[in-house]
Amino acid sequence: MPDLKRVVVTGVGALTPIGNDAAGFGRALVAGVSGAAPITRFDAAKFKTRFACELKGFDPLGHFERSEIRKYDPFTQYALVAADEAIRHAELNFDHLNRNRIGVIWGSGAGGLLTLQEQISEFAQGDGTPRFNPFFGAKMIVDIAAGVISIKYGLRGLNYATVSACATSTTALLDAFNYIRWGKAEVLISGGSEAPINETGIGSYNALRALSTRNETPATASRPFDVSRDGFVVGEGAGALVLEEYEHARRRGTPILAEVVGGGMAADAYHLTGTHPEGEGAYLSMQAALDDASLHAAQIDYLNAHATSTGLGDASELRAIERVFGPAPHLHISATKSMTGHLLGAAGAVEAIACVLAVQQDVIPPTINTTQTDAGFASQLHLTLGRPAYRPVEYAMSNSFGFGGHTATLILKKFVA
Repeated sequence: MPDLKRVVVTGVGALTPIGNDAAGFGRALVAGVSGAAPITRFDAAKFKTRFACELKGFDPLGHFERSEIRKYDPFTQYALVAADEAIRHAELNFDHLNRNRIGVIWGSGAGGLLTLQEQISEFAQGDGTPRFNPFFGAKMIVDIAAGVISIKYGLRGLNYATVSACATSTTALLDAFNYIRWGKAEVLISGGSEAPINETGIGSYNALRALSTRNETPATASRPFDVSRDGFVVGEGAGALVLEEYEHARRRGTPILAEVVGGGMAADAYHLTGTHPEGEGAYLSMQAALDDASLHAAQIDYLNAHATSTGLGDASELRAIERVFGPAPHLHISATKSMTGHLLGAAGAVEAIACVLAVQQDVIPPTINTTQTDAGFASQLHLTLGRPAYRPVEYAMSNSFGFGGHTATLILKKFVA
């Protein structure tokens, strides 16, 4: 096998419940800002859960023509906004680059859920005649965001979507990492987007009893590792990263934010929606990522946990972390979903950006809202509660797990030429 290429991050873009760009997102993370509040997207009065982590102050008319808004489901709108920021951040001038070697690998867990809801509702309320919007299919399908990004910029390289539930955008990033290091592409725009805050999304997760119902105190509802955690908080938005072959980035002279050095994927092979009690898939993906990067567990400084604030999920992940790392006084762990909520298929990309910021700025964002950790959690683990930790961060690991047992882990490194 030929030598593998180095892969670096040269741009990031974020559209999140706590910041509408990467810089704002980063500041809010360090400040410990909660994005949870009562739902404004629809009348949630009849739902068990009446709050979520919505975007704040986002107006699609600030980014798109009305004709475009009619063609794009919100998940595609979010994807375009985040990708555009990442492309500008990376200083990519496609007119001077080989567009045949630049592509898009983008993911979403649910795709155009609002579009599907609206079209089926209109049909059910009509006279039975199938008068569907001509853009229905194209707005709904999961791969359309990847396609629209490539069309906007004329990128003719690799182009497809990944779907692995809440591991989706980490899977997309791992695919992008591999294709670049194998020499199959020079630049890939990768990440994920999700727009699940609608009646269908909230209702389905309520039916699963997966959501927190702390309607009176939404800002503190997402509380990973806390003994009183009662479910996750749905979030929306997008995260985009520009991954680039190192020599290509060096020739362009663009600043390099971090290096991607390894990744792993596995499966719990256990349950449709529940995690393996001992976190078997989580253990396998973390160990695979370490092996792929030729690292020892003791070299990881920061771990951004999947930690959604569910009873079984948080516990099984920490058991897997203990199994991989053992007593780990050096390792700081935090759960940024305590601030952003769970962005489902977009979570991994947003949390990868948090890891980029950690290695760049030597700061570990806190886990907020957690006041009394579950007695079953190992006391020697640093869960970074309440306040950020300022310390050198050379390597950061990010975990993402999804319904169906999918597990994915990404490792980023502070860039050294």
